[in-house]
Amino acid sequence: MAKKIVLGFSGGLDTTYCVKYLGEDKGYEVHSVIVNTGGFDEEELKKIEAHAYKLGVKTHTTVDAVKGYYDRIIKYLVFGNVLKNNTYPLSVSAERLVQALHIADHVKALNADAVAHGSTGAGNDQVRFDMVFNIVIPGVEIITPIRDLKLSREAEIEYLKSKGVEMNFEKAAYSINKGLWGTSVGGKETLSSKGLLPEEAWPTQVTKTDGEEVKLSFTKGELTAINDKTFAHPSEAIQYLQAIAGAYGIGRDIHVGDTIIGIKGRVGFEAAAPMVILKAHHALEKHTLTKWQLSWKDNIANFYGNWMHEGQILDPVMRDIEAFLQSSQETVTGNVFVQLQPYRFQVIGIESKYDLMNSKFGKYGEMNNGWSGEDVRGFSKIFGNQTAMFHLVKADAEK
Repeated sequence: MAKKIVLGFSGGLDTTYCVKYLGEDKGYEVHSVIVNTGGFDEEELKKIEAHAYKLGVKTHTTVDAVKGYYDRIIKYLVFGNVLKNNTYPLSVSAERLVQALHIADHVKALNADAVAHGSTGAGNDQVRFDMVFNIVIPGVEIITPIRDLKLSREAEIEYLKSKGVEMNFEKAAYSINKGLWGTSVGGKETLSSKGLLPEEAWPTQVTKTDGEEVKLSFTKGELTAINDKTFAHPSEAIQYLQAIAGAYGIGRDIHVGDTIIGIKGRVGFEAAAPMVILKAHHALEKHTLTKWQLSWKDNIANFYGNWMHEGQILDPVMRDIEAFLQSSQETVTGNVFVQLQPYRFQVIGIESKYDLMNSKFGKYGEMNNGWSGEDVRGFSKIFGNQTAMFHLVKADAEK
């Protein structure tokens, strides 16, 4: 009886090669699985399924992971206002981890002998997939044909043509990876340290020129309504906002970062909804959290984002940080008003019953209602007491 292998399958060149190589050359019973984290519509998923069966897989499974992706990862990226290197909302790196976890679950469900993915040996994804598999399904063999055989694109195409595979072998000028939390764009301009992506490279073209204001409503840190339209799940709100803000060309940028394997990489991305949500959420937090809540959140969230990027979603410390982030959102409820314009947006302000910028206590720079001038005079002296002692002692010692 042939050994079972589960293959993470996208339907592209690399995973198409893997099906033929593993099934016909290595004799495995191939079970393909695609984990949708928001990058495919129903028609695309059906085409991928048909393609998999035409290639000869034993079974093909489609996993709808959009809501689970939000619940397990994106929610905490919002709570932490996470931007890698103050730029990138972890569009691809976070979704790969959810995909790896679902693939591992499929391996266990089928009691498969091996698991495979189509990563090359030059990027971050190979580490993310391998690490999750080693932890969740220890002892299951990990096979990576593209990486192990050091295959070029041309070699893969030649092999597939020899097997009679018919598909579009023309490489697109730009590599696109779409998901719920943004879309990455790679091309010749991102392979060097200088260069901007041309307008035609962006998957979402600019079709709106007149500005508009949107109201984002948050409940305990989660986006629950847009312009008073409520949603059953925050993932639906993200997709709705993406349709509005994406047409302005908002959220386009190029991220330069350190890969897990040590080299630096450059990638373009468009993430209209994530960028608007993160900035709006942060604005609401600045009104509803204390300065030390904000300070500690910045430190912890920065670590959380970096560790997530490096594939460490299963480290127990991540659950500890998530508990902190969840607790910090208790009063992050209210509306944020955002003005959208072509290629940019601006947070206009917020309204919240938890707003600490409350006129009952005073108006900054104008009127103090909750204390007297004498209170401040005494406070200022005590507050600087130790520093004053330091300078007096130092001056005496150096006479």
